[in-house]
Amino acid sequence: MTVPSISRRTLMKGTALLLASTALARQALAQTASGGGRLIVAADSEPKNLNPAIVASNGVFFVASKVIEPLAEASFDGKDGLSPRLATSWEGSDDGLSVTFKLRDGVTWHDGKPFTSVDVAFSALNIWKPLQNLGRLVFANLEAVDTPDDYTAIFRFSKPTPFQLIRNALPVVTSVVAKHIFDGTDIATNPANNTLVGTGPFKFAEHKPGEYYRLTRNENYWDKEQPKLDEIIFRVLPDRESAGAALEADEIQLAAFSAVPLADLDRISKVAGIKVISKGYEALTYQLVVEINHRRKELADLRVRQAIAQAIDKKFVVDTIFLGYAAASTGPVPKNAPQFYTPDVAAYDFNPAAANDILDKAGYSQGPDGNRFTLKLRPAPYFNETRQFGDYLRQALAVIGINAEIVNVDAAAHQKAVYTDHDFDLAVGPPVFRGDPAISTTILVQSGTPAGVPFSNQGGYVNPELDKIIKQASETVDTAARTDLYRKFQQLVVADLPLINVAEWGFITVARDSVLNVAENPRWAVSNWGDTALQS
Repeated sequence: MTVPSISRRTLMKGTALLLASTALARQALAQTASGGGRLIVAADSEPKNLNPAIVASNGVFFVASKVIEPLAEASFDGKDGLSPRLATSWEGSDDGLSVTFKLRDGVTWHDGKPFTSVDVAFSALNIWKPLQNLGRLVFANLEAVDTPDDYTAIFRFSKPTPFQLIRNALPVVTSVVAKHIFDGTDIATNPANNTLVGTGPFKFAEHKPGEYYRLTRNENYWDKEQPKLDEIIFRVLPDRESAGAALEADEIQLAAFSAVPLADLDRISKVAGIKVISKGYEALTYQLVVEINHRRKELADLRVRQAIAQAIDKKFVVDTIFLGYAAASTGPVPKNAPQFYTPDVAAYDFNPAAANDILDKAGYSQGPDGNRFTLKLRPAPYFNETRQFGDYLRQALAVIGINAEIVNVDAAAHQKAVYTDHDFDLAVGPPVFRGDPAISTTILVQSGTPAGVPFSNQGGYVNPELDKIIKQASETVDTAARTDLYRKFQQLVVADLPLINVAEWGFITVARDSVLNVAENPRWAVSNWGDTALQS
């Protein structure tokens, strides 16, 4: 069979860009607040729920993390990769049944009321465990939170819970909200979910839909040397080409999360007064995966999944779609997570001829049109790269006689189709590895997750051996033994291919030279920006 080449030009023909632009009035943007000044940042989305205690996602954290704080934040040089925020220390018991947090004294909520351990207990038991997308996994066995004094919170677990997991999850799942604002209300619909009251260095001031979010300086922040800025404006620019133009015109000073297209980085890096920064996303590794619906007869066949894996040229994907700003994946844990990563897994080298041979021998013969069967392919619409990879995957599958019909829809329709209705054969997903496999990775392959949970195993895949390892790891307190279980987890996933890991990538920040203290921690874009400043 002749193997046609796939070029970047052909790939780009199938990818459409959303062209839209909204803005604050230019006159208002040009004003400079007194003191620390105003930082204007590109934002590409407006979450329906801005409360990070409920929705632990980067789109929410990007704005909300400046207002609502976690117990600890990721750190380049802190012990165990953490720095204190609302907690000053944390210690797990030897039996894995409790974790004791010492909390920061002298912290007040933005409405002037004191922050205490009661707020932590309320957040954990009433929001993180029952409502939060990630907390319901991390705190599944949390049964009580003791508060012997205002600055001590003792988490009690019904089953041994690895302290390693709790510690790794602190920056992501422990955003603390005020009990006096949410207690006695319908938490999910409380207006405070979108008019945030926190303890962070910035106060929520206003949101003008389609235009901007505005945050203002918290004069009573517990760190008396922060914040450095007077105000942050998140200007809504859903089109990444608009972000680059706004930076060059000095209408905004910063664009995070690769808001400037990768193809423009080389050019814009040469513009006077602009810097390109790759640091600051080390704890936010995105993974490009092919999600598979195992209800489909052909896809339930491991041989078909192996053939699809061998049809994908990961080097082409990294070099052409990500322009080198990514790395090929070997499995469900990325290389930049050395605590858990193992390279000792099966390999599926790019080999379309071998893939065709596998399908021939498996009895999937080609029809007169060269097709063996047809699959419905849904690329996630969140990033240009996921859409472009969908176009590439369609072409790569055609080389091995699989006809993929692409269905492109908006984010809400995509999530419903894939994670609720299961109306897909293949989907392109960008899950995030958040420092520990139990936080947001095992859920991608573990069976039993109810329909409607995004970025979870909604493909009908069941592997009792894999489920057993996941459960065992969730209750293994010994760090070395738990790490070994996750290495076995990686080997099983890559051998059985419940999904196919293709690439892993971080993001790029582009900023004006006047913006100081950028990328100061491994989750910088979704941290509090207390020390970020503007050069006077």
